[in-house]
Amino acid sequence: MRLPQALSRLSMSRWNRQASNIASKTRHVLPIDAQNLPKGFVATGVHCGIKKKADVLDLGIVLSTAPPGQTSSAACFTRNAFKAAPVTVSADVLEKSEGRARAIVVNSGCANAVTGKQGLADAWAMCTATDALLEESTQPSTLVLSTGVIGQNLPISRILTGIKSGGSSLGSTPEHWDRLAQAFMTTDTFPKIRARTVDLGGSTRIRLVGIDKGAGMIHPNMGPAPATLPLHATLLGLIATDAKVTPASLQNALTYAVDRSFNSISVDGDMSTNDTIIVLANGEAGGVEIDEQKTPAEFERFRTELTKFAIELAQLVVRDGEGATKFVTVSVMGAASYADAHRVASTISTSALVKTALFGEDANWGRILAALGRVPLSAPIDPNRVSVAFLPLDGSAALDLLINGEPQPLDEARAKTIIQEEDVEISIELGMGSEQAQYWTCDFSHEYVTINGSYRS
Repeated sequence: MRLPQALSRLSMSRWNRQASNIASKTRHVLPIDAQNLPKGFVATGVHCGIKKKADVLDLGIVLSTAPPGQTSSAACFTRNAFKAAPVTVSADVLEKSEGRARAIVVNSGCANAVTGKQGLADAWAMCTATDALLEESTQPSTLVLSTGVIGQNLPISRILTGIKSGGSSLGSTPEHWDRLAQAFMTTDTFPKIRARTVDLGGSTRIRLVGIDKGAGMIHPNMGPAPATLPLHATLLGLIATDAKVTPASLQNALTYAVDRSFNSISVDGDMSTNDTIIVLANGEAGGVEIDEQKTPAEFERFRTELTKFAIELAQLVVRDGEGATKFVTVSVMGAASYADAHRVASTISTSALVKTALFGEDANWGRILAALGRVPLSAPIDPNRVSVAFLPLDGSAALDLLINGEPQPLDEARAKTIIQEEDVEISIELGMGSEQAQYWTCDFSHEYVTINGSYRS
């Protein structure tokens, strides 16, 4: 078979290496230790008939079994103007329950976005059906997630039947959580799930389990409901923990964590109508209730651990980017503000020219500067203070490309060695202050075009 002309310019060894990177993503699937799963939650994943293949899971449920009123909930939602019906319904449930939602239902295969009044009715029906699985449910208590093709209505009768029957398969083992993770998947090549135990100090030890999905249409900019900030995948995620946290403090911790994790990743620069990250904290670990005002030290420790966990989950999405062969860290330092550093990292991470150069393993660092130079910042960039480097994975000295505005002699062989690796880091020093930010992105490959050119077929 003849390779396309563009591919013919790649050596066969490079092509084989890149193809191997795509094929080997399942190595990121790690076994879940039951001891790391939070107390007081049950979960399941089932096939309800949204997807054609009977062995593919497309509906998931997670419930807190803690007493009513004990579970806190928080969420960050897409700021896309065309918010999907489940986003609207979940924000409403979160508000009406005053941050006390205690269940999540998710479907994959249909986004229920741009579906009008019927879409809203269907999302509410999913909420009501899942509420029926809860004990003593007197108000809407279920948050709804949907992912898949935009502009199509849900096969709601199949979903409602699946929710009802799914109630009998709920459980708390690693296998139950793994089935839930599989129910999230669309173009994902592996289920994204992690669990860990965290010592918050004293006698307080909490457990967290997190699931997310996403491989394309990934450039989230999420905030708490109502999202009042301007626009910045479908990226969906949930974190369940047995930590004891007040609803307001849980929301503040999640907002902080999301800004430094899920809002700091990009696959293709396209923000979805459905992006949502939810946290349920049911307090079953016991200990002092974490409150930002009353227990600030405990709150800061919890927020730090939640942020670390969210970063790990967010990075899995980039590693599974559609057609991606590289995992790229963009580190920006010396900014006047965190917002400036974050904006620079975002712009470089979404540059098609930077991303295609990385796929071609071409050290064309001028594209990084071109992207940097168009970023609107709080103060003008002084090109004479800017430095750029590639950071090797082996801990050896950085490969300086630009120092204080002066280009450095380029060691092409060393540059090639560095960017041939699957993991690549680009470092930018702005020389404008002391703030810094990181973004995680991937390259653009031929496979990405193939996947998205035939997404509905």
